[in-house]
Amino acid sequence: MRFLPARAALVLIVSCSPAFAASNGLALDSAELAQLEAHAEHASAREQCYLYTELVQAYIELAGHQISAGEMEQAFASMKRVQAFTDRAHTGMARDSKRLKEAEIVVHAATYRLEQAMHAVSDEDRTVFETTMKQLNKVHEELLSQVFAH
Repeated sequence: MRFLPARAALVLIVSCSPAFAASNGLALDSAELAQLEAHAEHASAREQCYLYTELVQAYIELAGHQISAGEMEQAFASMKRVQAFTDRAHTGMARDSKRLKEAEIVVHAATYRLEQAMHAVSDEDRTVFETTMKQLNKVHEELLSQVFAH
């Protein structure tokens, strides 16, 4: 029972993190996204892969909310951000990244959420989402192969 305050603090820290908010269906606001982007850009090379996957998940969640609100132009812009951060995460994998398993879990959840969001998109608007899904699936496969190689 001595560890109860420490556990409570850990739960509070984790539940207030941007990644937790994104993974629980809460879209981050622009300030939180900018903060997460700055953190990813200035992080060590070994941590960037994971941080960029968090950004991927956050922008997919944001795009889902934008689709629900009928803001397709903003959703397309969010998908372009997802593609850019997916490329950066992919590049980061080659740098002996740590937290590969966590990155794989985040990408898996992001892929699932993107698949859900695609159901609400019309056939004529699907191209950007399908391209993003293919790119995300490729990164997910490579993450899995690296996780099982270690």
